[in-house]
This record gives sequence, C-alpha cells and structure tokens, in this order.
Amino acid sequence: MDKYKRNRWLMWGGAAVVVLGAGAGVAVYAGKADAKSGDSKQAAKDGKGDKKKEATLEFASREVTQPALARMPGTIEFSGPLVAPNTVVVRSKASGVLLNLHVAEGSRVRAGQSLGELDLEELRFRVAERRASLEAAQAQFQQAERSYKANEDLAAKSFISSTALDNFRASMESTRGQWLAAKAQLETAQSSLRLASLVAPISGVVAKRLAVPGEKLSSEQQVLSIVDLGKLELAGLVGTHEVARLRPGMTVAVKVEGDDQPVEARIARIAPAAEPGTRSIGVTLEIANSGERFRAGQYGVARVELPDDAQRLTLPATAVINASGQDHVWVLEKGALVRRVVTTGRRDAREGRIEILQGLKAEDRVLAARFDNLRDGAAAKVVDAPAPRVASAASAPAVQ
Repeated sequence: MDKYKRNRWLMWGGAAVVVLGAGAGVAVYAGKADAKSGDSKQAAKDGKGDKKKEATLEFASREVTQPALARMPGTIEFSGPLVAPNTVVVRSKASGVLLNLHVAEGSRVRAGQSLGELDLEELRFRVAERRASLEAAQAQFQQAERSYKANEDLAAKSFISSTALDNFRASMESTRGQWLAAKAQLETAQSSLRLASLVAPISGVVAKRLAVPGEKLSSEQQVLSIVDLGKLELAGLVGTHEVARLRPGMTVAVKVEGDDQPVEARIARIAPAAEPGTRSIGVTLEIANSGERFRAGQYGVARVELPDDAQRLTLPATAVINASGQDHVWVLEKGALVRRVVTTGRRDAREGRIEILQGLKAEDRVLAARFDNLRDGAAAKVVDAPAPRVASAASAPAVQ
C-alpha cells in the first residue's frame, strides 16, 4: 500500500472511533438520567406513604370539656392593718409629781379604776384658798343684803331718798356677784382636784406607759394609753371603678395574719372622696372582737363576695391559653383540631373558671388542658379510656 492510501485509511478509522465514543457517552448519560428519574418517583411515592401514615392524636374523655353555664360571683379584695377605734390617752390635768402608777403595760383595767397618784398638794391649797374667798364674799353679800333691807324700810317712811336706796341696791348686787364668782372659782378648783386623779376613762388594756413615777408632770401631759379591743376596724383602699358595688352594712370575710380561719366583718363606712394622688377610696370595716382574738396592728385581707344573678358560659381556666395577648382554645371539630380565638370576661379564681363572651357555643368540645406542639387542622379523636400515646410532645399535657 502506498503512502497516500495508508493515510486515508487512518483518517476514516479515527472518525469511526470518535463516532463510537460519542454514542457511548450519550448512552451513559441517558442511563444516569433514567436512574435519577426512577429515584425521584420512588421518593415521591415514599412521601405519599408517610403522609398516609401520619398519627391521629388521641385524647381521653377527661381531657375534653364543654362550655357550661354557671354564675360568676365577683370579688373585691383590699387589705390594711387592724386599728382599735376605742383608744384613749390618759393625761395629767394638773401640774405635779407623779408619785406612782398602779398598772403596767398589758394590765387590764376597768372604767373608773385608779391608775396612779399625783402630788396634788398645791392644788389642795388652791381649793382651800378659793373656799376662804367664797366665805368672805358670802359674808359681804349678806351684810350688803341686810343694809339694803333696812334702808328699804327707811325709804318707805321717807327718811332716805330713793337715790340713796338705789345705791344700797347696787352695792348689794355687786357683793352678790362677787360671792357667785368666788363660788364658781371654788367649784373649778374642786373639779380640777377631782380630775387630777388618774382614773381609767374606759375599760380595756394598758397599751403603753408614757411617764414614770417621780417625774414632774405638766398639765395635759400624757401618762398612759388604754385600748379597748372589743371592736376593731380595718381601713383599706378600693379602686374607684369597684367602690360603686359596695354598700355600708355588707358582709365581708377578713383573713388576719397568723389566723387560718377568716372572720366575718361589716362595712362600716365608705369615704366620700378619693385619696389625693390616687384613684382609690377608703373603705372601713368593723370587726367584732369580743373574745379579743385579734390585736391592733395585725394585718388583714378583706374579701367581698358580690353575687351574680346571670348564667354565664364558662370554661375551666386551664382550657384558655393566652399567647401574644390573645386568648384562644383548641376545639375538636369534624375529627380535627381547630384553634379558636375567644373573648373572655369575668374570672372566678376560687372555682378556676373563665367566662367566655364570644367564640364558642355550648355544644363545642374543647381541650380542657394545655398541650404543646398542637397544629391547626391536625387529625384528632376522643377515646373513652386513656390509650398508649404516640411518642410526640403534642400528646402530653404541658406543665402549667
């Protein structure tokens, strides 16, 4: 074979190799594409199978409730210290040295009982002086009265003029006035002496001694205080939006610190105006304490029960969930969970119920407790008895 023919043969052989190589490449690529397409179809088929196998949430009948009609009595609470309105301070009515005190703090005293003694010698001297002045004034008056009567007879016989008789009458009236003034001064001194004795004005308990024996007391100086614990008062503040629901005479339950059982009290009075700088009005309660069960200064919390005459649609407080300032519940409707926004009203903390104003009907079935990870539209059903739960956070009540 000559050189020209050999080169031509090599050229055609190379072209055939190139064509065969390209065909093989196309075949390999097409095989890979078919494999990928088969995998995608299988994945889609598997996905549909998983969706069909999605678990239905099961809830026990005790975990589901329905709105119920109930009365929602209102409550108003306020607090304050107990005070004894019948508290008196015994004061010294005269200047003198306190000789002794017969009672100590905590001693029980009766009205009219002697509490102590003052050195009242100066006051006794004053009484004696007033009595002597009275006797002198009385003698002068009697002398002037006799002179007037004698001159009255002389004037009737025209031995003295009527002008002279008028002078005698004026002198008698003057001495009579001096006598009455001296009598009043004596009575005042005697009253001061009588009041200067330290006597209990009321029955009660000595709360505090404010002076000690041997101390020089001035007039109106405090000596001791007496408290009558038979009646106590609690003064608290109530908001202006609530006070209109209160009336004097209403019964109130008061729980005093240190005592487990509440005591019954009565609203004695309500202030006519709000406290300056606040939107609160003072309310005073009266507490009967005949057995002296409580002491002044103890702290009490008052609770006023306001009856409700209307029947209201209510739910357990655990069924209502607040998220982002919005209240909602989970309703079982046509085999699925539905998140329902509700409007709430009154709350009864003692019974644990909330009034539902809008968003529910009496026949709705509502989850009675809070569950985490619930999804709107998720399949759900109610079983009569608790069943084994699917391993999911959505099937367990959340910790409140």
